[in-house]
Amino acid sequence: MISTDSGGAFSLIGGTILKAPEARRLLTVNVGHRRMRLSLEECRNALYGPGDEELRTAIWRHAVAEARQEPRGGAGTGHLLVVWLALPGLYRNLHRIVCRSRVERADLEAEAVLAVLSALDTVDLDSSDMGGYMIKAAVKRMWAYANRIRREVPVLDVARFAEVRNATVLREEPRRSADEWELHLTPPPRRDGLAATLRFAESRTRREGERIGALAHCAGLPELVFRARRHEEAELIGTLVLRPAGAQR
Repeated sequence: MISTDSGGAFSLIGGTILKAPEARRLLTVNVGHRRMRLSLEECRNALYGPGDEELRTAIWRHAVAEARQEPRGGAGTGHLLVVWLALPGLYRNLHRIVCRSRVERADLEAEAVLAVLSALDTVDLDSSDMGGYMIKAAVKRMWAYANRIRREVPVLDVARFAEVRNATVLREEPRRSADEWELHLTPPPRRDGLAATLRFAESRTRREGERIGALAHCAGLPELVFRARRHEEAELIGTLVLRPAGAQR
């Protein structure tokens, strides 16, 4: 029997059924004038192995009738049992679809489970092919899903892209102090040492102010220049001009 360990819905259902307390119980089925008590594993082996057709019909009828009698809002173990019994009949087509298309196996398994549960409500209890009816419904739904996905063309989710882009918070530029320098390295440093062109950037106003201050200090006029400076908001009352020595006025 093919392994059901796929990590999808089939694996979860198998683990739930086999680990539940009900897994150890025996199903009582009536085959003609015989009454047989079978474990869950024995029931599934009888459905897909060589055996009595009448026994297969009795097992499906018992499982379907028990699932339909479950109260709404209950554990749903009976419904899961029907799905679990149908799983071996789905693997061949499941693997064919996965190999031929780009459909995710987990999505196919979910579609198959939904199809079996839907067919469970409509299958005829007097039919001799209840299992085949539910398995065919699941296979049909898997192929239909694969064909629908094959025709789809992936496109960019423009709304989502815009949402992510607009939600990006731009880093605020840190405020630079007037005493800071900018260092530009071109090209980047190498392993064998620093190899770069250095460029120190500063404002023209500050450079001019430093030059005037240095000249005023050399001339012994720092206090006079300091008192004569004008704030940006103040009214202009005069100008201070520095000329090379001996230059024409």
